[in-house]
Amino acid sequence: MAIAVRVAGFVMTAPFFSIRSVPQRVKVLLSIAVAIIIYCVIPYQPLQYNGVIGYAGVVISEAIAGMILGLFANLAMYILSFAGQIADMEIGFSMVTQFDTSNRMQVTVTSNILMYAVTLMMIVTNLHLYVLRAVVDSFLLVPVGAVRLSPLLYESYLGFLLDYMILAFRIILPVFAALLIVNAVLAVLAKAAPQLNMFVVGFQLKIFVGLAVLTVMMLFLPSISNFIFEKIMEMVKVAVANLM
Repeated sequence: MAIAVRVAGFVMTAPFFSIRSVPQRVKVLLSIAVAIIIYCVIPYQPLQYNGVIGYAGVVISEAIAGMILGLFANLAMYILSFAGQIADMEIGFSMVTQFDTSNRMQVTVTSNILMYAVTLMMIVTNLHLYVLRAVVDSFLLVPVGAVRLSPLLYESYLGFLLDYMILAFRIILPVFAALLIVNAVLAVLAKAAPQLNMFVVGFQLKIFVGLAVLTVMMLFLPSISNFIFEKIMEMVKVAVANLM
């Protein structure tokens, strides 16, 4: 029961597995199946608790541990959403939003493309199984009933948020650099030929250059997926270290 609760907390908040379009029954059955496998694999250690209240505390702590692991892993995926918003702001698509049914929120076009492209890339290469293996390995480092929330957990969370913008900017840097050059060229043309309407010309030119650079960036999608996966595993390790 305690193993299933931790796995369920992870499945409900982790990337890939927490997609809202997946039926809840599938998530529950997946959690139970993984919990049975883990129970048969890890060494058995009797739980130490006092009465019903003590057992409830163990179950709650296991649920919190699973949700923290999933939350920290999911933070890395939202780097793509923020990177897409930066790109659309530069190109001029920031007002074009659509409803993401998987996450139940409004996102820009580029954010949605990056999120789905990287998600599909990771699923095709079976990287989602490595994410699931992370919660399985957590039972070896943090046994059932031995969850201890470190007071440094929030510092680790805030530390990653400070790097959040930097990581997103690194992904979308080609678009930003190309549009910066376009703005510089338009500024020179505005001085050289003031009779031209640079607003009309610049708006169309920025869209064309931005879309061209985004198309070229799709060639580097495997590298972006690998970068996000490394950040996911890094955040999972940080979460496990703060639960020991």
